[in-house]
Amino acid sequence: MPAVLTGMNARIAATATLFTAFAGVLAARAADSQLLSLVMPDAKVLAGVNVDQAKASPFGLYVLTQMESGNSGIRDLVALTGFDPTRDVHEVLAASSSTPGGKTPMGLVAARGNFNPAIIIALAASKGGGTEVYGGVTIIEGPDRMAGIAFLDSTLVIAGDVADVKAAIDRTKAGQSLPAAVLAQVTQWSNSEDAWIVTTVPLSSLAPATGAPPAGPAGMAQGIFQQVQQFGGGVKFGNSVVGTAALQADTAQNASQIANTFQFLVNMAQMQAGQNNPQAAALAQGLAVTAQGNTVKITITLPQAQFQQLMQQQKKAAVNPAAHGAIRK
Repeated sequence: MPAVLTGMNARIAATATLFTAFAGVLAARAADSQLLSLVMPDAKVLAGVNVDQAKASPFGLYVLTQMESGNSGIRDLVALTGFDPTRDVHEVLAASSSTPGGKTPMGLVAARGNFNPAIIIALAASKGGGTEVYGGVTIIEGPDRMAGIAFLDSTLVIAGDVADVKAAIDRTKAGQSLPAAVLAQVTQWSNSEDAWIVTTVPLSSLAPATGAPPAGPAGMAQGIFQQVQQFGGGVKFGNSVVGTAALQADTAQNASQIANTFQFLVNMAQMQAGQNNPQAAALAQGLAVTAQGNTVKITITLPQAQFQQLMQQQKKAAVNPAAHGAIRK
């Protein structure tokens, strides 16, 4: 049985993989208000991408080609249902309200596109998938009844743990659910970036406790992490790839300290990389760090060709990590 259809957990994994592959190739546009209305009001992390204009970008075409050729699950899905994520998805929004060790780590993924729910539901049933009707909507569920996927209509699909899917269905009747401050953050980033991510809580609350901080640069990086109250970031593509991040501290003094520490770590990485790792050195050279009030802004700029080289290196490392490590040594 194709991997993408072996169970609902595989479906969610495929959706997450699709989101990750698209993050960074897509044209900026304000996030779809209907997708946002499905998000849980206590979301701690939100991320979105717009797929429509990827095909008009040479870099977008490159990434889409790499994604489709390297993912057998997507090829199987296309062959079985005629649904092609690289063609039929217009926008993706992901959100999570879970905490480390929480019971709902998957969160919710919503996508706008062109779907044929009847074919996909029938296929899931033929492969042993269960279904449940909730609020007039059919939810396709995995064998453990923990994960589900539901088509709200032929243009809107949601996926995640069943509890979050059901809550999203309930919100279709209740209207907008996110706080105004969060919506303002989302609007800011989704309007200015091609792909974006925001957090509504301190970064330290999104990672498991690790005990005493390590010594050296790792400990310094962890110290920065602990001081960030909110985070927003995005990527914009053109002849150069420009990534932007905004880290909000509780005070201007702490923001200045974060910026100085981060710049020190960047300088150290650049010195250590030297000529042995030109890609890492290029990353360090393209970084700029500034502090304004209680906000630290970090930008990184890379030529498109150089970014493609980094992608290719990561792909090779994923296929043969041992060889990649040997080369770096």
